[in-house]
Amino acid sequence: MSTVEQLDRTDRAIINAFQGGFPVVEHPFEPAATALQNRSIDLTADELLSRIKTLDDEGVLTRFGALVNAEEIGGTATLVAMHAPEDRFDEITEQVNAHREVAHNYEREHPHLNMWFVVSVADSDRVEQVLDAIESETGQQTYNMPKQREFRVEAKFFLDGPINDGDIDCSGLGPGPDVTPSDRTTITPDERELVLTIQDGFPLTPTPYLDIAESIGQSREWVLETIARFDREGKIRRVGVIPNHYALGYTENGMTVWNVPDELVSEVGPAIASLGYVTHCYQRPRHEGVWPYNFFAMTHGRSESESQARIERVHERMGEFWDVGDADWDTLFSTQVLKKTGIRLDERMETNTQTP
Repeated sequence: MSTVEQLDRTDRAIINAFQGGFPVVEHPFEPAATALQNRSIDLTADELLSRIKTLDDEGVLTRFGALVNAEEIGGTATLVAMHAPEDRFDEITEQVNAHREVAHNYEREHPHLNMWFVVSVADSDRVEQVLDAIESETGQQTYNMPKQREFRVEAKFFLDGPINDGDIDCSGLGPGPDVTPSDRTTITPDERELVLTIQDGFPLTPTPYLDIAESIGQSREWVLETIARFDREGKIRRVGVIPNHYALGYTENGMTVWNVPDELVSEVGPAIASLGYVTHCYQRPRHEGVWPYNFFAMTHGRSESESQARIERVHERMGEFWDVGDADWDTLFSTQVLKKTGIRLDERMETNTQTP
């Protein structure tokens, strides 16, 4: 029996519900449990905490806590493609992965650009230096595809069961702090320490925010206010459960790419982003003679048939805007995870932290 098949009705409700936001209050599991009770999921705050602990321990969750928006915290990241010849593929993989700035690396199905990786750095000038080094070491040209416009980053993975639309947002429940977003683009040393403390998850206790505060020598009120403000400012995308999509059966990963007429991108972007099964949606640059596509939409599926059906629906939606020819799009499925490490937030924040 697979991991997902072992999940009961209550587990499925928890996973579905709390990808939308969790309370930022002293005792967050109490209003969260009440929200589930209002949806006919009968469990107490202690039972909810125990269930989340078990899901985390069993690897169903990547973590419980804040999903940090690294781009808003500092530094930059870019997507890079390259060709790795079959007879040198393993060698080139080792050379690329040896760079600590490479956070993720995937093999994808494409007749030429079969290696795709993310470079994450504190200073945008470092991107070119890293790519120059990779080209020198491998003898292969790299194709930098930085994000030009973001239309959606919403990696939510729902299960069949209660609350399967994931429409519970508990971020405003309870007597939480009343915060006003700031216009600062930098962060303070105290805020930097907070981000580094929470990036791998919250303590799974009845009072996670108090425990975070004690670990960094801050008041509970300051931690609550800062996390709530970061949520409002977009430095945190959400607080809640962060699922392991592979454990939930989302094994099919299709990166659809499109040659959208430039004058239509502003219309196409929001339309494709509105499709719930599209987790990431961006405009990126073309590379003449090698890469004709300027629009990326990532989909995930629990089977090949589900994945293909979702891709076809994206195709149909695109067809509402222009006559999509066979040469105007493609799907690159991932065939192998070559490297997957967390974004190095400590380095990303280094150049964006105010000096005392």
